[in-house]
Amino acid sequence: MVETIQWTDSGVVMIDQTRLPLEEIYVTCSTYEDVAAAIRGMVIRGAPAIGVAAAMGVALGLLNASSGDLDAQFARICDTLAATRPTAVNLFWAIDRMKRRFAEWRALPLDELRRRMVAEAAQIRLEDIATNESIGRHGAPLLPNGRTVLTHCNAGALATAGYGTALGVIRAAVASGNPLDVFADETRPFLQGARLTVWELQRDGIPATLITDNMAGHFLNSGRIGSVVVGADRIAANGDVANKIGTYSVAVLARENNVPFYVAAPISTLDLSLPSGDAIPIEQRPTSEVTHVFGVQVAPDNASVQNPAFDVTPNRYVTAIITERGVARAPYEQSLRALAGA
Repeated sequence: MVETIQWTDSGVVMIDQTRLPLEEIYVTCSTYEDVAAAIRGMVIRGAPAIGVAAAMGVALGLLNASSGDLDAQFARICDTLAATRPTAVNLFWAIDRMKRRFAEWRALPLDELRRRMVAEAAQIRLEDIATNESIGRHGAPLLPNGRTVLTHCNAGALATAGYGTALGVIRAAVASGNPLDVFADETRPFLQGARLTVWELQRDGIPATLITDNMAGHFLNSGRIGSVVVGADRIAANGDVANKIGTYSVAVLARENNVPFYVAAPISTLDLSLPSGDAIPIEQRPTSEVTHVFGVQVAPDNASVQNPAFDVTPNRYVTAIITERGVARAPYEQSLRALAGA
């Protein structure tokens, strides 16, 4: 399994996802500002992965902080990391968890406080891997035997600390003996499906076929696709799901063609404070991601561009939400709260 992110004596080490699949390069973040820049620049991406990165960034910042005015320094570290990307709730979940631990251990000697905060960040990483494996176990039985699974973006090991959410379900199904194969949407404009999902599946020996985003409807209508499995960056209390742009279109097409549409995500991706997806903030990415492909300009100068990184899929298109605590189905207001409180 690819090591997405690790804590080392030299700093936070993560695979540079902007260089994949052509180069497998690892970068070391020696300051919390480095971690923030890596999250913002999508060196590391995927909701669970950036949550882990944020926790490690907080620990790294505290490790490098001076003893004077520690509270102000800690607040600045957390604020810097929280400002990197607005949609994925796991980022804020992880920072809030580190804030609670800091408050709990604030009276300890500084060396002990630092040691515990580093250990907490490392624990969040381990918990994420275990969570993803549990999501896989709950989701694997839902996938039809021997059928093709369609996925969008990358919700694999690279989007997490390891194993993956949507790809974790696929991995678990294959491990249980289900001879399925995968169709991966390319996922314009950042091409996470093409660059990352296919790369992961090839490493695992799982048959994978790359398609362009506008081929999804054709294949869903063909009868070949048995199910769709995607990840999530934030899930509202009513089951509306924010995920990579293009997910909503796939969900509508899946419903039209009677193909089950599953969302795989940890409990930490739930935001039960939001009544619906209308309240989920949507990140706007740089226009150059649309006007250029790998640095080559493909649009006219001064083209007007919109580049939302995510869209929201209404709950009526979601067959089920797979979590580490079980599978939620409509009505989601009840089932999600029950799982969150378990």
